[in-house]
Amino acid sequence: MVRSALIDLRITPTMFDPGQLLPYGWNDTLSDTFDNYPADGREPGRVIRVDRGRCDVATPAGVVRALAGEHTLCTGDWVTLHRHGDEIAVADLLPRRSAIVRASASGRSEGQLLAANVDTVVIAAGLDTALDLGRIERLLALVWESGAQPVVALTKSDTVQDVSLATAEVAAVAPGATVLAVSADTGDGIDVLTAVIDGTVALIGPSGAGKSTLANALLGEDVLATGRVREGDHKGRHTTAHRELLPLPSGGALIDTPGLRGVGMWDAADGIDKTFPEIEELAAQCRFADCSHTAEPGCAVQGAVERGELPERRLSTVASISNTIRYVLTLSTTRIGEAAQYLGPSAVRTRTAASEGRLPSRRTGFGGPKL
Repeated sequence: MVRSALIDLRITPTMFDPGQLLPYGWNDTLSDTFDNYPADGREPGRVIRVDRGRCDVATPAGVVRALAGEHTLCTGDWVTLHRHGDEIAVADLLPRRSAIVRASASGRSEGQLLAANVDTVVIAAGLDTALDLGRIERLLALVWESGAQPVVALTKSDTVQDVSLATAEVAAVAPGATVLAVSADTGDGIDVLTAVIDGTVALIGPSGAGKSTLANALLGEDVLATGRVREGDHKGRHTTAHRELLPLPSGGALIDTPGLRGVGMWDAADGIDKTFPEIEELAAQCRFADCSHTAEPGCAVQGAVERGELPERRLSTVASISNTIRYVLTLSTTRIGEAAQYLGPSAVRTRTAASEGRLPSRRTGFGGPKL
């Protein structure tokens, strides 16, 4: 991978020129936020890569290597830096305006930060294999919950004769999201995708979906390593081993992420509502406020399934997501503190309710027994 050269940052308490930060998303709002921190020589920066207690940070003077210190950092974070002798260290972590958080792949109770301060998330799904609508729905809930705008990119469109059927199938389960068919090899749809994405863009999806190839097409050059998928099952290898933020030539910045083998939901109450709005609307019509949408009399959700108005697969997916959330939220009371750390105090109420057995409720559905 082509990496920006690290420079020796000599921080002084003088005014800085944000010119080199503009490609990484610096704006007036961030400038106002930075002004609230002590004027003791700190300079702003954006984390472009994190590994082993250190991070690469884009600063007004260039890219530097810094100690993370006690901060739990993620690619996309905005920070302040200060020099301590010969070391550069992160002094402050600026408030995150969005965060993509999933359940830890290890099965433990903590959440895993995938990216921070993201405006658009491109969900990549390859057309060279059967579409997994359930996975797409889970990723949509994850993205909506983060506060970013989802875009579904159906990659490898050159491998199918008619993309309209697949596009329509995915659009039917992705209300509010743009769905596009693209081919990084032929260039089809790349111009449309470039026009749709905005700000800081994160790429997520399973290995083999063509994320890195798509990222290179958006970057305009082969910056990221790519790999072939296996012929038998079309599964890919992890060619992206870490998350890294790179400026886009069209404006904004791009975060490529490693392939997600599983989509563990850490919390997605709002994400579920936006991904399954028809179920949210039906749930409001159920006879009982704590309806689990399984066997209760007067259940509007089950009624819609029986009439063929709601696909049973959609109901099964949202039930699975809700049950997963309820399980991981009750693993440990430390999750309450983590909620504030990742997303702010407003999330604490949601997780407190979950730990007390009051979530999911009517709003997310499935407040009853596990299906």
